[in-house]
Amino acid sequence: MVVTNPSSTSSCGLCRFPLQVLGGRWFMMFASFLIMACAGATYLFAVYSKVIKSTLGYDQSTLNLLSSCKDLGANVGVLSGLLAEVTPTWFVLLVGSAMNFAGYLLIWLAVTKKIPKPTVWQMCVYLCIGANSQNFANTGSLVTCVKNFPESRGMMLGLMKGFVGLSGAIFTQLYLAIYGNDSVSLILLIAWLPAAISMMFVFSIRPMKISRHPNEVKVFYQYLYISIVLAFGLMGLTIAQKYVNFSHNAYVGSAAAVCFVLFLPCLTAIREEFVSWKTRKHEINSAPTRVTVEEPPLPISMQAESPELLTAKEDTKVSCCSNICNKPKRGEDYTILQALLSIDMLILFVATFCGLGCSLTAVDNMGQIGESLGYPTQTISTFISLISIWNYFGRVFAGFISEIILLKWKVPRTLMMTFALVLPAIGDIMIAYPFPGSVYVASVLIGISYGAQLTLLFIIISELFGLKYYSTLFNCGQLASPLGSYILNVKIVGKLYDREALKQLALKGMTRPMVHELTCIGKQCYWLSFLILAGTNIFGALVSLILVLRTRKYYRGDIYKRFRDEVAANEREMTLVSEAGN
Repeated sequence: MVVTNPSSTSSCGLCRFPLQVLGGRWFMMFASFLIMACAGATYLFAVYSKVIKSTLGYDQSTLNLLSSCKDLGANVGVLSGLLAEVTPTWFVLLVGSAMNFAGYLLIWLAVTKKIPKPTVWQMCVYLCIGANSQNFANTGSLVTCVKNFPESRGMMLGLMKGFVGLSGAIFTQLYLAIYGNDSVSLILLIAWLPAAISMMFVFSIRPMKISRHPNEVKVFYQYLYISIVLAFGLMGLTIAQKYVNFSHNAYVGSAAAVCFVLFLPCLTAIREEFVSWKTRKHEINSAPTRVTVEEPPLPISMQAESPELLTAKEDTKVSCCSNICNKPKRGEDYTILQALLSIDMLILFVATFCGLGCSLTAVDNMGQIGESLGYPTQTISTFISLISIWNYFGRVFAGFISEIILLKWKVPRTLMMTFALVLPAIGDIMIAYPFPGSVYVASVLIGISYGAQLTLLFIIISELFGLKYYSTLFNCGQLASPLGSYILNVKIVGKLYDREALKQLALKGMTRPMVHELTCIGKQCYWLSFLILAGTNIFGALVSLILVLRTRKYYRGDIYKRFRDEVAANEREMTLVSEAGN
């Protein structure tokens, strides 16, 4: 016989509250935000690529080859996905930290000439390893958050990818405060900071049982407002620092303000956990003292199991590569091969090849585009930095707006993907036929559309193919992006740029060995290549319309019903456990 007195347990409740915060879903989300805010170093390639080009003596085609290897590493995350299927989340994050530190440290050593000049293929490997590390951060934190908040996945993915979009501007403020205006030191910061953040929160990111929270949507909107404040603050600082000479102390103050806003979600997490802790404490204190007799539990074979649990057990017996031809309905859990060999995934592959391939190519060449059109160096640096901000808005609002119009009007998320593919085509045409200020407008359109495409791709994959093998499937879904970037960037844009640059050299009576850096000046440098990119984007939009027609019936239904059923099953299970304990 055991006598339980609730008042005896309340005295130590305050001691347990910090543990509840550190182990709660909301602190896990905050930790994921920080990891994501450090996982977008690949978007800063345009900032430090000029240093690599000038220091190592590369031409534009070689630099575009390095860029494509960076894109290859950033988008081929199958290894991290498969690793997440068989290892805990903390191990995935640790592997990513090691890869990030090793890859970017070797690049920094090469640029600073602390090691012998590496060959081109070695630099490609270094960039690929460093960029690939962000997939481990994505898989470890992003996938875990989506599984912990399945009914809010649109808003969750929008916020998570939004912080990745802001990471370029955040890194810029930090390296200006720590190292000053030195692009070489930026590479060193990229090497150690993301690795340190991932290791700091390595045990905070973990899967948790789905539960219902009355203020969940409200908290997501609060996180949205914080991130918008951060985005506008970064935009203001970026513009001000291009036209006003900041002292080192001013840079430190700016970085401190950015960090303060970046850590505000932690206060929200503590508040939500405190509310939950007070509610639980009130329930315990208001409960009468009970005298209970402990009885041996029923044998496992005699315990009743809910249909949901039985179905889950049956699902665990299915191999991740089985039943290739017998595909489930949309929204249910596909195996890996079922998803990869489906028509829906093929359509997504083609649309991603066109959309993300073109957007990556445009972003990576934005610095050289501004140079060829005669923009001042300060202006070029400004709109390159602001691409990160536009990228953020595309990611966040694609998640939130698509969630709103889906729930209210049943508009398919795949239709949003079509619009996101048309938008950058307009920006490509503005670069092909430039007018004063056209690059500013084009950078806004391309940045927003690129962020929107990436977020929508991840959401659509989770909705069409389920969450059971999401770690692998969302990484497989973006494999077309580096392929598109390589073909469009290296084989088309880079070749056409160098061809025009060589024509200009010939007109001057010079040859390629006579110049250290191959540079093209004028509208003709990117005219033909960006017309090709615009046409590719339009083709991708037309292909994505096929997916809109195929999925319109699915999106008219209740796509979150199964997760509400799972929450209800978890609550029934908790009730049974509580009643058995009393």
